[in-house]
Amino acid sequence: MRQFTAVVNPTAGGSSGTASLLPLARLLREGGARLDTVYSRSLEHARELAREAGAKGHVVLAVGGDGMAGTVGGALSGTDTVFGLVPAGRGNDFARALGLPTDAQGLAEVLLDGEPRAVDTIEVTSAEHPGIHVLGSVYAGVDAVANRHANTSRLLRGAASYYAGGLRAVLGWKPAAYRITIDGTRHERTGYTVVAANSGFYGFGRNIAPGARVDDGLLDIVVIKEAPKRLFFAMMNELKTGAHVNRPQIEILRGKEVRIEADRPLPYGADGEVDATLPVTLKVRPAALRVLS
Repeated sequence: MRQFTAVVNPTAGGSSGTASLLPLARLLREGGARLDTVYSRSLEHARELAREAGAKGHVVLAVGGDGMAGTVGGALSGTDTVFGLVPAGRGNDFARALGLPTDAQGLAEVLLDGEPRAVDTIEVTSAEHPGIHVLGSVYAGVDAVANRHANTSRLLRGAASYYAGGLRAVLGWKPAAYRITIDGTRHERTGYTVVAANSGFYGFGRNIAPGARVDDGLLDIVVIKEAPKRLFFAMMNELKTGAHVNRPQIEILRGKEVRIEADRPLPYGADGEVDATLPVTLKVRPAALRVLS
């Protein structure tokens, strides 16, 4: 049977990652598996723990939200280590894209009996991050500002923190002039954000890139162009279903390598955690991670 090491973010989603793991751990052990649990002090520490467990031949589980998923999965990108997800955060968007069960019994069955599936990862290179890997998406603009607000919110949790952070970010937003270079071709656009998506979901279940696939070797680059703020809020509502893609203010491009620049030092984020400043270069790494789903 499989030997698992669970890398836990104890504060995922403002609650206990350990508590989220307990019912699953019981089911895994009842199924004959072995499980070790280690606790991360930081994102870099989580990467170290994941690599150590992978070097021992263990299946490595990321217990937390999208930040932990991206951190642990990214650390294992390009290795033979098998990766598993235990969603215990606010967004859980990569788990949603994989179609993972939300109940402990269903998830245990996937982890015990599932066959690894090869998925793509994103290599992220900027001044602050000279070569990390993430799983879901990289976003530069008003959504990165909104995510920063959500992550620092002390009063609100879950979806409420994203909505409040988004409102605050949009009300203070001034359109940015972007330079987006995709596989050598330069595109200049003005607007709210540029999202390079490996997974279709971000920001607590918003279907920003309905056509994105985690195993097609491509990134879907979604540009939300300049529009009145009242229209922007309408588009945000449509992200729940993906209907926003029918609006002329939305442009979707595709490619393997993307560089995003802007006319001012805009923030960018990745998988809900990485908080840095443009410019950034992104490369898809096809079939770089073996994940149980």
